[in-house]
Amino acid sequence: MEDTNMPERPVRPVREGEIDLLELGRKAWAGRKLILKCCGVAAVIGLIVGFSIPKEYTTTVKLAPEMSSAKNSLGGLSTLASMAGVNMSSSGSADAVYPGLYPDVVASVPFAAELFRVQVATCKGDVETDVYDYLLNHTKRPWWSAVTSLPFKAVGWVMSWFAEDKPATERGEVDTFRLTRKENAVVKMLNNRINVIVDKKSVVTLSVTMQDPLISATLTDTVLSNLQNYITAYRTDKARRDLTFTQKLFDEAQREYYDAQQKYAHYMDANQDVILRSVRTEQERLQNEMNLAYNIYNQMAGQLQMARAKVQESTPVYAVVQPASVPVSASKPSKMLILIGFVCLGGIVGCAWVLFGKDAVKQLKKE
Repeated sequence: MEDTNMPERPVRPVREGEIDLLELGRKAWAGRKLILKCCGVAAVIGLIVGFSIPKEYTTTVKLAPEMSSAKNSLGGLSTLASMAGVNMSSSGSADAVYPGLYPDVVASVPFAAELFRVQVATCKGDVETDVYDYLLNHTKRPWWSAVTSLPFKAVGWVMSWFAEDKPATERGEVDTFRLTRKENAVVKMLNNRINVIVDKKSVVTLSVTMQDPLISATLTDTVLSNLQNYITAYRTDKARRDLTFTQKLFDEAQREYYDAQQKYAHYMDANQDVILRSVRTEQERLQNEMNLAYNIYNQMAGQLQMARAKVQESTPVYAVVQPASVPVSASKPSKMLILIGFVCLGGIVGCAWVLFGKDAVKQLKKE
């Protein structure tokens, strides 16, 4: 019979600089009560933070704009380029505002300033005002923001004593070239709350986050409408200019034709029974002028119809894949994620204190 009692392995001594995981595990288990206390305190703090952050509601719409003809002329090449993540609408089209620039358009100061006077109302009906006043005076903030902003308010209050008073501008008038501090702050808040994403298929996803669901849906619908109007105005600008110029030429041609027609009619009425050669010559001249004016008038009428058709052709078509609707549940804050994050942070702090903090404090006391 073979001896089954094998000799025990010798324990390898821990070298300097190496970490003994088993020893760390024992120390963590020994200090488990302290770690659990840290997790409990962190959970309470997480609940306080989670319930102190105001609720935010997000409304999302999806828009599929009409693709330009230049891009469509590329055929399957543009489709393959879109699948590869390459946007060929900017290089193959004369259109300077392609879907990739929609986020920049929405984030621009003039676009945001147009939203200042949009009238909004809360779901409860207790607040009815415009976006500018709502963001400045009716949005809730966490309680600690009042503490953190107190030094800056004190500095601003002191600086106001030495600053010169500026004349107040009339309500509703926004000078986009020179914004006030409050107007600039509202523009930044709008840029933070309005998000535009364009995917590889040129589908535009527009989302607006507000503290009231009805205001979120109302502002989303307004931003979508303003963006459509902006792109439509840009696309049809050249065609509308041509239409205005063609309409002017048509009115002149019409007026000249009517004048020539009246001159010819008056001359014929005044010389019905006259058979002089000079009268017939003048009659032919007036008739030729009338015919020439009629031909020009007829040509301009055709060009006017073509100019109107060009405006209609240049007007882009948008397919609203997902329209705006009032959100039912809040999008943030996620109280569960905040709670889990604080509990994990409390556990990390407790473990760090048990494993390394105590020893470090003892070493400092000895030194």
